[in-house]
Amino acid sequence: MTTPKEETQINTTSHLEILHDKEKTNSFQDEDDIKGRDFTVSDSELPKGYFTSANFLGSMFAIGLSFGCGVGGFGLAAPVLSFINADIGPDPNLSWVALSYLLTNSVGLMLVGRLSDLFGRRWFFIGGNALATLGCIVAAVAPDIPGLIAGETLIGLGAASQLSYAFAISELVPTTYRFLAQAWVFAWAIPSSGFAPAIAYAYIFQTSVGWRGIFYLLIALNGSCTLAWYFFYKPPTFNMKHSSSTKRQFLLDFDYIGTLLFTMGLLLFLMGISWGGTLHPWNSAHVIVTIVVGFVSLVAFFCWEAWGNLKEPLLPMHLLKNMPWNVTVLLWSLGAAVYYALAIIWPSMVAVLYADGHGVMWAGWVSCISNSGILFGEFVGAFFKKKTNIQIIVVFFIGSVFLAAMASSTPDTPVRAAIFVFLAAAFIGWNEILNSAVATICIKDQREIGTATGIAGSARSFISTICSTIYTVVLSNRLAKTIPTQVPPALLSAGLPEASVPSFLSALTLGTPAAWSAVEGLTPDIQAAGVRAYQEANASAYKTVFLSTIAFCGIGIICSFFAPNIDHLLGRDVVVQLGRSGQKKDNEV
Repeated sequence: MTTPKEETQINTTSHLEILHDKEKTNSFQDEDDIKGRDFTVSDSELPKGYFTSANFLGSMFAIGLSFGCGVGGFGLAAPVLSFINADIGPDPNLSWVALSYLLTNSVGLMLVGRLSDLFGRRWFFIGGNALATLGCIVAAVAPDIPGLIAGETLIGLGAASQLSYAFAISELVPTTYRFLAQAWVFAWAIPSSGFAPAIAYAYIFQTSVGWRGIFYLLIALNGSCTLAWYFFYKPPTFNMKHSSSTKRQFLLDFDYIGTLLFTMGLLLFLMGISWGGTLHPWNSAHVIVTIVVGFVSLVAFFCWEAWGNLKEPLLPMHLLKNMPWNVTVLLWSLGAAVYYALAIIWPSMVAVLYADGHGVMWAGWVSCISNSGILFGEFVGAFFKKKTNIQIIVVFFIGSVFLAAMASSTPDTPVRAAIFVFLAAAFIGWNEILNSAVATICIKDQREIGTATGIAGSARSFISTICSTIYTVVLSNRLAKTIPTQVPPALLSAGLPEASVPSFLSALTLGTPAAWSAVEGLTPDIQAAGVRAYQEANASAYKTVFLSTIAFCGIGIICSFFAPNIDHLLGRDVVVQLGRSGQKKDNEV
C-alpha cells in the first residue's frame, strides 16, 4: 500500500520521466533531421524488379561513364601535352594544364561529398557533368595554351562530381556488393586510363583531327552521361531528407569560413609543391610563401572545425575519431601515391630507355602497362571481399616489393621492367579496390557517406601529390648529377669535340633530325655511344626514384597491419533507393 503523498511522488516522477523521454526523442529527431532522413532498407524490402528498373540501370550507366570521362578529362591529354604545346604553343605555362585540373578536382571532391549529403545529390552530378562538357568544348577549340588551361579548369571542376563514384554507387547497392559495384565503375576507365597513351598517340599520328579529337570524343561522352544523370538518377531530394528544415536554414548555418580556409589552404599548398623545381626554384619566394600560407590555412581549418562550435561543419570532427576509417584512407592514399609514381615514371622510362628502334605507337602501347596493371588488380580484388584486412597486408607488401625491384632495371631489361611494372601496379590496384570500398563501409553513420568519402578523396589527392612531387624532385636532382658525370666523358672518349657536347645534349632532348645535324663532328658511332651513356645515366636516376618509394611503401606496410576487418558489416542493406517507389513518404514517422 502507498500513501497519497507517496502516490503523488510516484506519479510526478513518472510524468517527469515521460517528459524527459519526449525531450530526448525530440533531440534525436532534430539531430536526425540535420543529418538527413535514413532511407536504409534491406534489399528484400525493395520493390520487385528494382535492380532491373530504368532508374537503377540508367544510374549505373551514368556513374560508370561519368567516371571514365572524369579520368579521361586529363588522362587522355596528358601523354601528348608536348605535341599540343608544339601545335598551339610553345608556352612556359604548360604545366598549368595539369595543375588546373589537379587543384580544382582536389578541392571539389570534399565539397561535392559534403554538400550533396546535405542538399541531395541529383543536381550536383548533373551540374558537374554539364560543366565538364563545357570544359571539353573550351579545350577542343582552344587557340592557345591559356585557352586549354581554361578548359581543363572547367573539366577539373566537373570531375569533382565525376570522380565521386565511391559513394555515388556504393549507396545504391547492398553493402556486400560494393566491391563489385566499384569494379563496374573502374571498367569504364579502361579506354580513358588503361589505354589512354595509345589512344592519345593514335589521335596525334593516325587521324587528321589530331589532339583536338580527344576533346571531341569527350564532348560526346560527357554530353551522353549528363543526359543519363538527368533522366535516370533520382535519389532523395532535400525535402525528403530533411522533413522539418529549410534550405534557407541550412544555407545560413553552413560553414563558409571553414570552406574558405580549406579551399585556400589546399589550393596554395598543392600549388606551392607543384611549382617547386619546375616553374620556380624551391628556395624562391613564390614556392615558400604559397606552401607556408597554404599549410597555415589548413591548420587553421582543422582548428576552426574542432573548436568553432559549428552547426553545419564542413568536416564533422567525429569522423577523424574513427580509427579504422583513418587507417583505410591512409592506405588508399599511399596506394595512390604508388600509382602516381608508376604513371609519371614509367612512360618517361619507356621513351628514354626502351623506345630505340621502335615507332611512336609502340611507345604509346607499352606506356599503357602501368595503368592497365592497376585496373587489372582492381577487377581481381573486387571478387575477394572477405578478410580484406589480411588481403591488404599481403597485396600491399607484394606490390611494394615489385615496385622496389624496378630499381634493377637497365636499358637492356625492357621485358623484366614491363613485367615488374605490371605486377607492382596490379597488386597496388588490388589494394585500391579494397580500401576504396572499405572506406565507404566502415563509416559509423551511412548518412555521411558522401562527406566521409569526399574527405577521403581530397586526402588521397593531397598525399599522392606530395609523394609524386617527391618522386619528380628526386628524379630531376639525380639527372642533374648523372647526366653531366656520365654522358660528356663517354662522348669525349668516343671522339666528339668538346665544343659539340652542349649541342649533343640539346639534340638528345629535342630528338629532331635538325637538332642532330647541328652537332658538329657527330658520327653514327659517337651518337650510339652518347645515347647509350644517356640511357645509363637515366637508368641510374630511375633506380634512385624506385628505391625512394620504399619509404612510403614501408609506411603503408606498417599501416596495413591495422586495416579493419569489415566482414561483419557486409550485409544486404541498401542506403538509398532511386525514384519515389520504395522510399518513405514525407509524413511517415
